[in-house]
Order: sequence, then structure tokens, then C-alpha cells
Amino acid sequence: MNAASSAAERYAADVLIKIAYVGICHSDIHNARDDWSPGTYPMVPGHEIAGIVTEVGSAVTTFKPGDRVGVGCFVDSCGACDACRSGEEQFCNHKTMTYNSKDGDGNITYGGYSTHIVVREPYVLRIPDTLSPESAAPLPCAGITTYSPLRHYRPGPGRRVAVIGMGGLGHMAVQYAHAMGADVTVISQTRAKEADGRRFGASDYRAMSEPDTLKALRGSFDLIINTVSADLDITALLHTLRLDGTLVFVGLPVAPQAFQVSALTSRRRSIAGSNIGGIRETQEMLDFSAAHGITAQVEVITADEVTEAYDRVVESAVRYRFVIDAATI
Repeated sequence: MNAASSAAERYAADVLIKIAYVGICHSDIHNARDDWSPGTYPMVPGHEIAGIVTEVGSAVTTFKPGDRVGVGCFVDSCGACDACRSGEEQFCNHKTMTYNSKDGDGNITYGGYSTHIVVREPYVLRIPDTLSPESAAPLPCAGITTYSPLRHYRPGPGRRVAVIGMGGLGHMAVQYAHAMGADVTVISQTRAKEADGRRFGASDYRAMSEPDTLKALRGSFDLIINTVSADLDITALLHTLRLDGTLVFVGLPVAPQAFQVSALTSRRRSIAGSNIGGIRETQEMLDFSAAHGITAQVEVITADEVTEAYDRVVESAVRYRFVIDAATI
């Protein structure tokens, strides 16, 4: 097969999407501001995408023009490693991120702060008709980031789950854990968002700023989902777990996290991490969200408000996710 025919075969699986809305993730800010590592410029962030299919390649069979679709954090993977073969493409060492990455042709990928995007068919998600596009846009990132660990640890009736933080990730985790039948407690810095937390399904709400909060919760939880990036008292959190309980990190603290090993061994507790989900699980999350009426709570903005929105995200001054109206780009 010559290079021209190989390229034609590859492009035959492409789906052209007209973007309607794109969410602002905190990782967009980290990338744009070089917080993690030097970025590639020009950079077009955005991996929380909802839009409409406008054209499809000749080999595409599952999508057609007019379909409501989404795109998440990655747009390609090797397809051959153990992670890819098991449907866990998010752990592929050769995946292509939606932006600030290199695709199979060596080109830089550009994300959703744009009017259109082209994505290969296997990495396009179907958005159920009952989800509004602006509220669904954050789900392929914020939704799957919290759904995936809950799905993995399967908290159901009789299980107690704590969600640390009530931000863009936390407000999704509360909704999913509640929908799965768990008894949910929010642990936030203050009680400023308590009414929201209970509306999303929490039966209890605690504030870290109040004295002895974690001490009063010792031995309470089967699972903790930590959605914040702050430096916390990990030992004290571990002591709030029951026998065989697990503390899962989905937030990414910058500072090293120290804890007493005895807090693990005394009750056979575990510390774990989780990172988005594969395409199959992300589609499952979207379908679950539709079935249970779960959406991201969003504030829709125009493209010229992005800089202000970035500052407000850093200041935790949004409830709970900014979404850019792509018609203003």
C-alpha cells in the first residue's frame, strides 16, 4: 500500500464535527499557562466538546450528519497494547490527546475552542437526546473522571461515600454516587455550597474549616473520592475509612502527599488513583447520565470572556463549570 492510499484509508474513518459548546477544564488553564510543562504554540485548548456531525468519511458506519456527538480528552490510541485491547485507552502510552499533542501523522492537535474538529470514528461519543449540549459538554472529562472510579469500586445501597470538594468534579461525583445508591457525604472547606450538595444528592455535609470535622467522621466511609488539588491531612482522611475502605485521588496535588502507613495497615485501607475512562466507559457514563437526569451545572460564556473565566476557575468562583458558546468564536 502506498502512502497516498494509506492516508486515504485513514481519513475515511474521519468525522467532521461542528462544535456547539466546549467546557473549560482546569487542565486547560494549566496547559495554557505552562503550569505543568512547556506547551506547544499556537495552542487551542478544549477537550469537553459537544457538537453536531456535518460530514463523515466513506468508512464511517456509526455516525451520520446531524448526529449529536461529543469528544473527550483523547482522540486516538495505539489500539494494540493491553490497555487498548481491554477498552482502557486512557492508559495507552501512545494515545493522542485532543490538544497540545501529536497525532499519527506528526501534526499538533488542536482542541475545542474552535468552530470545528475532525476526529476518527472510534473516538467520537454519542450524546443522548435528553441531555442538553451545553450541560453535556463537560461530561467527557468532568463526568467520566468521577464516574470511572465510582464504577470501578461499585458503591451501592448500604455503602457510604465521601466526596472531598464541591467544584467542577465534586458536584458530578455527588450526583453519580447518589444515583448508584450510595449514602453520600460532602466534605468541603466551608458550608457555602451545602444547599447545592444536598440538592445533588448528599445526605450529609461537613466543613473542614470547622473544628474536629475529620475526627468526628472516623470509621465512617467505604470510599472517598478526593476531587481537590489541595494539600490535605491524608492520615486524618484515611482514618475516616472503614475496614477495607479506599481513598481515591482524581485531583492532582502539586506537593508530595505524606501519610502514616499505620493508617493503612490498621484497617487494611488503600490509597488509589483514577484517570478519566476509556471510550466504552465514557459512552456508558453518558447513557447513565441521561437515564438518571445527571448533567453538569454550567455557566455559558462567550469566547471573549475566557480570560476572566480562567481567573474565576482558579479562584473557585464558578458553579460549577464554564462552557463556551462556540457560535461566539
